[in-house]
Amino acid sequence: MSTSSSSNDPDPTSLLTDHFDRLPDSILLLIFNNIGDVKALGRCNLVSTRFHSLVPLVDNVVVRVDCVISDDDTTSSSATSSDKIRNPFSNIIRFVFGGIVKPIQALGHFQDDGEMDQGGVTHHSPTQVLKNFNEIKLLRIELPTGELTTDDGVLLKWRADFGSTLDNCVILGAASVVHNNNNSNAVVDAISGGDDNGSIPESFYTNGGLKLRVVWTISSLIAASARHYLLQPIIADHKTLDSLVLTDADGQGVLCMNREQLEELRVKPLSASTASKRTLVPALNMRLWYAPQLELPGGIVLKGATLVAIRPSEQGASKKENPDMSWVSTAFEEPYGIAAKMLLKRRTYCLEMNSF
Repeated sequence: MSTSSSSNDPDPTSLLTDHFDRLPDSILLLIFNNIGDVKALGRCNLVSTRFHSLVPLVDNVVVRVDCVISDDDTTSSSATSSDKIRNPFSNIIRFVFGGIVKPIQALGHFQDDGEMDQGGVTHHSPTQVLKNFNEIKLLRIELPTGELTTDDGVLLKWRADFGSTLDNCVILGAASVVHNNNNSNAVVDAISGGDDNGSIPESFYTNGGLKLRVVWTISSLIAASARHYLLQPIIADHKTLDSLVLTDADGQGVLCMNREQLEELRVKPLSASTASKRTLVPALNMRLWYAPQLELPGGIVLKGATLVAIRPSEQGASKKENPDMSWVSTAFEEPYGIAAKMLLKRRTYCLEMNSF
């Protein structure tokens, strides 16, 4: 009995065809740019000679830092919950130096060429990981955690824009965040200011509330300036960059630089702090808004909600102050963007801070 192959059977020669070879380079680059993740791109780089030649041309890259190596990991890991500061404004020095300096010292390893841990695993810095990419335009680097240590329930977020020095910074904080399901009229009440007139209550000054906000502000500025300092070699190596974002997995802080700001840093080198590896923070003008309680959509309630908008003093002296506050109201993703808009409707308090 004779047999014949079905007309639906594939041509044996087609099974040997690499269909990726039929795609133009532009389509492959589009795929690689949508992948973004530098580890996944590294694996693609090993697939074939063609992939190896195209991956370095990717212009959208995301680097997720697995770990930050500290000089004093054993000390930090041995700390117990009882060591947490329950009254932050009663011991500012411990709060600042215990919660910030160690993480920033650890970030010093962020730009090392490679370091081997006790398990024999070599950790490479983003600077080294990115050295084979030649056409990066959009770069996002994500740290495994935020630098600032806060008590449980405390909200602290910041966003900073830098050129060769700080351009602006917005900080949103709250003493506690709670959830309330019965807030049908909360948004209207909060925007209108509720029963108060937007003024800061006297207790804010006497119970340490203002002092705590100053700590939040200084802490956030130190963290931002440390991140900025560490980006120098990446910016120098990648002159095609249009946008650089350095954030963290906790969503605590975001440092942003656009093309103009990146070019400014290349032309005008940053001024480094003599005390630590970070960019010098210039003299600042600050605006502060406060609400004892702010109710957001979804039942989120911010107690002791505070918004701080910061710009260098020289900006106000060199040009007329721009009344547009969109850079403040759009600094955070929702629901915290709504919180910023609500706070901007309240009374404004002005402060100044010296360079540090």
